[in-house]
Amino acid sequence: MSSRMLEEALASCDAVASQLQRLDPTLQEIAGRLRRQPPHVAMTIARGSSDHAASYFAYLAMQHLGIPVASLPMSVVTLVQAPMQVSGQVAFGLSQSGQSPDLVDSLRLLRKRGALSISLVNAEDSPLQAACEFHVPLCAGAELSVAATKSFIATLSASAQLVGHWNEEAELLQACRALPEGLREAARQDWSQAVNALRDCQQLMVIGRGAGFAIAQEAALKLKETSAIQAEAFSSAEVRHGPMALIGDNYPLLVFAPRGAEQAGLLSLAADMRQRGARVLLAAPDDIAERDLTLSRAEHPSLDPILAIQSFYVMAAGLAVARGMDPDQPRHLSKVTRTH
Repeated sequence: MSSRMLEEALASCDAVASQLQRLDPTLQEIAGRLRRQPPHVAMTIARGSSDHAASYFAYLAMQHLGIPVASLPMSVVTLVQAPMQVSGQVAFGLSQSGQSPDLVDSLRLLRKRGALSISLVNAEDSPLQAACEFHVPLCAGAELSVAATKSFIATLSASAQLVGHWNEEAELLQACRALPEGLREAARQDWSQAVNALRDCQQLMVIGRGAGFAIAQEAALKLKETSAIQAEAFSSAEVRHGPMALIGDNYPLLVFAPRGAEQAGLLSLAADMRQRGARVLLAAPDDIAERDLTLSRAEHPSLDPILAIQSFYVMAAGLAVARGMDPDQPRHLSKVTRTH
């Protein structure tokens, strides 16, 4: 059974291809401004899936550029009205619709206090776009399913391209050019084992680290939204603290272990949890013999998480249907969320 969620997830490759045709002039202009007036600190302002995308952007910016990036709580600006000292810094607002009043007001006030304001929004002519000095359109097209998929992937792709331009990193930018084909391959990965394993699941930990932690966060949210599973995301380092106490026989864990410095620790955690009796689903590239689910490789390791979430989305749409749910209409949720 198909769904809008599945159709839109499979359209991610086309969304990224559209970006690659349109965004270079905009991103070059923004990157030039950032290099001419380099900020000491960057801020991200977002909620939900967009906040997970912001986590990915933050990790890439810190890894590639060495600039500290913090997620700014909107209530500090809009409710508490703290006198934020942000002159000369940069604030990124990330959103699918660009309509939430607290997000728009936060960017407007940060801009008023001297921050360079940049929006990354999928919807055209949004209030958030109007509030910011620069705008990066995500080019994903209309998204009808409540669960965001192609707009999330488009945000990750735009983030990677922005970091590549900002750092004048030809290797990363060239790898971004290959993302559409990589996404097509990732969508073809067979994750049916996860559908079978999670069909009757009620609770789950999703584990990641580094840039892959953003993917764990997004996967956990989608499992809540579309399959009503109480899924929680943890860093592989953090789970060895308090959350470890929850793990016993047959406790389910989904572990994302793409390439990178974090992979060894993730593989070690997966092996340890299996010894403890947990039911581990290890997602890793095909050179990891003990994997349960295969992750595609991008042309740059920093882009591997983008392909990982593509494979997950296809599985998640199928899992929701297998559990008798409609992934396009999660309970109590709507496409546009307005908070104050």
